[in-house]
Amino acid sequence: MDTKTNGIRRKRGTKSQTDNTTRIIVALLAGAGAAFLLALTILMSRLESQELRNGLLKSNVGGAKGVDDQVILEEVSQGHASLGIGAGLRQKKESKRREQLVEEIEKAKHVYGKVAEKFGKLTGAKDGNVLDSIVGEAVGEMNHIEGELKGTKHRGNSVDILHDFKDLLHKNKDEEVQRKNQLRHQNTDGEAEFAPHLYPRFPPLPPHLKAEEIFGSDIIDDTLSGEKPTIAGIIAILQGFLGKLHQLLIDKKHATAPEVIDAYFDLVNTQLEPLEHAYRGREIFPIREDQSIFMSLGAYRDHLLGETLRQAFKRAAYPDKLFVGAVVQNCFGIDVQCRTGVEVKGTDANGRPITEVSDRPPDVNGIEEFCNDPEYKQYCDAGQIRALYVNETESNGPTTARYFASKLWGGETYFLQADAHLRFAQDWDRLYHEEVNAAKSYPKAVLSSYPPGFSEEDPPYKGGSQGTRLCTCTFSDSDVEHRILRINTGNQCRGEEAAPSQIAYIAAGFFFARAEFLVDVPFDPFLPWCFMGEEIALSLRAWTHGWDIYAPRKNWIAHQYRPGRMGLPKFWENTGRVFGRPGPGFNTQLQTITIQRVKHMVGYKESTTEWLRDHNYQVVLTDFEHYGPGEIRTREEFLEHTNIDMEKEKCGHIGWCNDCSLE
Repeated sequence: MDTKTNGIRRKRGTKSQTDNTTRIIVALLAGAGAAFLLALTILMSRLESQELRNGLLKSNVGGAKGVDDQVILEEVSQGHASLGIGAGLRQKKESKRREQLVEEIEKAKHVYGKVAEKFGKLTGAKDGNVLDSIVGEAVGEMNHIEGELKGTKHRGNSVDILHDFKDLLHKNKDEEVQRKNQLRHQNTDGEAEFAPHLYPRFPPLPPHLKAEEIFGSDIIDDTLSGEKPTIAGIIAILQGFLGKLHQLLIDKKHATAPEVIDAYFDLVNTQLEPLEHAYRGREIFPIREDQSIFMSLGAYRDHLLGETLRQAFKRAAYPDKLFVGAVVQNCFGIDVQCRTGVEVKGTDANGRPITEVSDRPPDVNGIEEFCNDPEYKQYCDAGQIRALYVNETESNGPTTARYFASKLWGGETYFLQADAHLRFAQDWDRLYHEEVNAAKSYPKAVLSSYPPGFSEEDPPYKGGSQGTRLCTCTFSDSDVEHRILRINTGNQCRGEEAAPSQIAYIAAGFFFARAEFLVDVPFDPFLPWCFMGEEIALSLRAWTHGWDIYAPRKNWIAHQYRPGRMGLPKFWENTGRVFGRPGPGFNTQLQTITIQRVKHMVGYKESTTEWLRDHNYQVVLTDFEHYGPGEIRTREEFLEHTNIDMEKEKCGHIGWCNDCSLE
């Protein structure tokens, strides 16, 4: 609800007019469509002044003087006033209103002066930009009003200008109402129910727009209260964490790996744990039963993000029910020189590859590509794209990115986690929805597989091949991977099954489930710089929380697999640069510590609580009870279910998985 203060409309609950004006100016970064908001703040004075002018110059009923005349006549008729006294009162009111208008314009000018420099830095705008024009126009308007009150100036065609401005306000108001109506949803009783947590809507562009600066700190307080969460509030919390992380990385540039991990875990405890605690064991938002899908995308310097989004919406049966939470980890060229990955430039005389890392321009922003495409802009305008931008320097691996992305979920029916380099078959969303509903264990069923691969020169993906089955595993013999369990594919089914059948493991690069999965198996914020172990941890946690894992009978998405020879950037290369130790070595030291959290969960004999404490790794047990195995089924039952021998570190044959016999 709006209230009026000194002739200017402002939202109830805001702290001051200055705060509102600042937020409105910063909000202009959301795009040209938001520019009218600043005009509204300043030029509402015009609408007030027009009413005043009409009374002074025309004496029409409905103008300021007309209203006052009517009141005075009523007072005279009742013996409470005389025409002379009434005229004096009217003059006092007119004078007071003029002073209020002057005061509001001066406030707006003062605020503009304070924030114009910041706006220019963020946008590259120079003197004479649209903001200067708006403020200058408003100041001129004030001068005209003062002249009119003194009887020295006349308005000419100004009323027509105000009429046009009013039309613009009504048009934008109608468009916003229409957009809100599009985000209404049906509950199980079929009644329209509004989703307040989607507002205020945080725009996906431009990058690094700060939610707290636009909407104020109340959105953080409301979200952490556990009572009034919003996606904008969650984004503000995540952005606050990233800001603190940036400083931590500077302060710890020359620290040891254990010192870095200790500081990082402390930061998670102070910045993210309050959010985790507020909604632990329950949904952050009510789940909409409208068959909507939330697609979680963690994109690390990914040149295919924009095309992935275009394909997803273009080939969806119900694009209006598709929502995306993208964590865009790019090199934006802020304070750093962007670099390529390790590129193969040729071979030497002995046939060994010659590699090189070189400078490159800032990364392409896939969100910008998608939202600036006229064919898809509507989905960004409707709030279906939610983006969190992470500077490459703050990126620390897929597990953290997926944690962030999961927090952008907004109450959609289904949760889909995938990589940001995909192609889609026609009606892929409907087909996966039907497939998961066909699983015997639905609604506690997870679809997962390793999708088939594609190359960028391939024709459009049609889908329909048999889904892969994740039925095997092996203990890695790589020193870098610390003998962690790695999952893999097994036998295919005959292809004539009437329903999906169960498999042993979940692939982090693609799984599809109802959104209750996020309540039972919340993503773990305590796995930074960890590349291996994600899938075995996810599989064990989901199964012990009562979720059965299924292979889709058909593939409806394809994935670009990226061998090292493609020369794409890797996050561990960035880690080396951030800590001044080029190469993957320091990331490996960090992973040596954090991977113990996964090994402790799975039951490695050297990763017991006692062993971790003896080796000063006890930090990895932080909040472990909230991100470890569930209580519906035990870890031992999972190991038996998947035929894993932790004592001998061997993976056995899983008959029920390979012969497709477990429904």
